[in-house]
Amino acid sequence: MTLVHPLIDHPAVIAMRQRVAEIGALLFDRFLTDAGGGNITARVRTDAGDVLCMSPRYSGSRHLWRLQPDDVMVIGLDGAILAGAGSISRESKVHLRLHNEFGAHGSAVIHAHSRNTLVFCALNRPMPPVLEQTRKFGTIPVVSYAPAHSQDLADNIAAAIRGSEARIEKQAAAALAPWHGVFVIGKDLEAAYDAVERIDTNAYILLMGGRAASDADFSAERANLEAAVRRYSG
Repeated sequence: MTLVHPLIDHPAVIAMRQRVAEIGALLFDRFLTDAGGGNITARVRTDAGDVLCMSPRYSGSRHLWRLQPDDVMVIGLDGAILAGAGSISRESKVHLRLHNEFGAHGSAVIHAHSRNTLVFCALNRPMPPVLEQTRKFGTIPVVSYAPAHSQDLADNIAAAIRGSEARIEKQAAAALAPWHGVFVIGKDLEAAYDAVERIDTNAYILLMGGRAASDADFSAERANLEAAVRRYSG
């Protein structure tokens, strides 16, 4: 059954449903998520209240991330479906937790199965920044294991993000879920997407460095570069 809510015709909601569909396709085409999963939410603020535009369940496996705007769900901050014919993402617990706790700082959440970042998730390892473009995110933490779609996972991700509100306001903050993927909350949808791609590029550089990226000399060089950056930034 297709549910319809008055806000479905709000210009900002129409535009955001389109944008969520576009970002989903971009993530998939650039190997930043896969057919196995990933999900997107973006908050729309209106005089009649705030709503979330969310990629529907099975966006990858059934739609191959070729969503139409009408496929994108419109939900309340309590998870109630306001518009759309599908079901909300199974990872909605994390999205709702982040939007409700950090909504004053950011308006978009992306969970992605990014090809290079997944290696760090599989190895249960945090990811240090090794590029100027990723220093703003700090070391991406890896949270304690909790099953996908669970409230414990939502709690763990929120705990890892907590304290990074300034990073969200500047661009985004992220956390890795073991054996699962990356969660990013950004100041807006474009900022969240940009962060997902930067983090995956950072992962690629570390992986291409192989042993060199984990040995003592590499750690020393990172420390030297950090010191140089601090001298320039005052």
